[in-house]
Amino acid sequence: MMNKKNLAMAIALAGVSAVSAQAYGLELGEFNGAQFSIGGYIKAEGIFTDPDGGDSDFDASARQSRINFRVDRQIEGHDVTAFVEGDFWDNATDSSDKSYAMRLRHAYIQVDNLTIGQTWNGQFYANAPFDVELLDFYGTGIGSVSGSGAVVRPDLVMHYTTGGFRFTLQDPVNQEADFPDMVAAYTHRTESGHAFNAAVTGREVETGVDDSEFGAAFSLAAKFNFGDTALALSGYTGEGNNVYSGWGYNGATAPASIASRGEVNASGDLVETTGFSAGISHRFGERLRGNLRYAQVEADEVAPGVADDTLETMNVNLIYTYLPGLDFGIEWRDRSALTMPLRPAGQQVELMAMYKF
Repeated sequence: MMNKKNLAMAIALAGVSAVSAQAYGLELGEFNGAQFSIGGYIKAEGIFTDPDGGDSDFDASARQSRINFRVDRQIEGHDVTAFVEGDFWDNATDSSDKSYAMRLRHAYIQVDNLTIGQTWNGQFYANAPFDVELLDFYGTGIGSVSGSGAVVRPDLVMHYTTGGFRFTLQDPVNQEADFPDMVAAYTHRTESGHAFNAAVTGREVETGVDDSEFGAAFSLAAKFNFGDTALALSGYTGEGNNVYSGWGYNGATAPASIASRGEVNASGDLVETTGFSAGISHRFGERLRGNLRYAQVEADEVAPGVADDTLETMNVNLIYTYLPGLDFGIEWRDRSALTMPLRPAGQQVELMAMYKF
């Protein structure tokens, strides 16, 4: 049977719902020229797990709940923002008394078009804003260039935006790297609500003691809006991207393990991965909406003992807005293989209630 610690870890290390961000909603007021805001949400969830070849399990938690605080101010003609957010995953550890410490999610400073601190990486921005809404707190980006939630918020990120361009430097996963991991992306939005993104990523990948190679990936993502219906598509291909896509040779293990083993295959070459996702969302009325998403990612070589080189996922959900800010939802999902961190192959059903403030 899958124990509760493993299930909690599986759900903990995700990014977020593909369309969610560091939302803040309650204006606390102005003091000394600064505008103070607070936001976040409370989420209660129960998850039924039916793993392939194992016993069924049920776990319930409110640990995903989060709170954030934001300060906006104009200083000498510049727009300055400070933002900090935490949740209660306690570094994905379990606790027998169910008392969980707060975990830092975001802590950044934004000055005009420059953002510095711990926040979403460049891969996340290249895909997540163009995806459909999912309840799964782990693996929302599977099939995309940002599919692994384990490194979705590096210790330090620097974003610079101008027009539709975003240039990102971030703390490298390979701690022996001589330069940061990098992402360059361009987003185009139309007046009718469609959006497109193209991105190139690059990083120094350890291939052995004192040896490394440069790995790169290319990503395309789009979202098309047709009234109450939206279609989301993404695809990527590249080498040395396992740690961000979450699949491939050692690509389903912890990032530290991937980096220490060089993220290369048995022949010493960088693993190539290719993935895609397709999703559709529909609003049935003012209160009810639903989403369906299919994704797969394929590697030219996977870890020893893994029979299939392709990971497939499917998510279907319905979300009902009972009151403004208060949602109830149900999601069925299926995954073809075990992925980091201990997310089982098999099916899950999640029931949730979320109040955003």
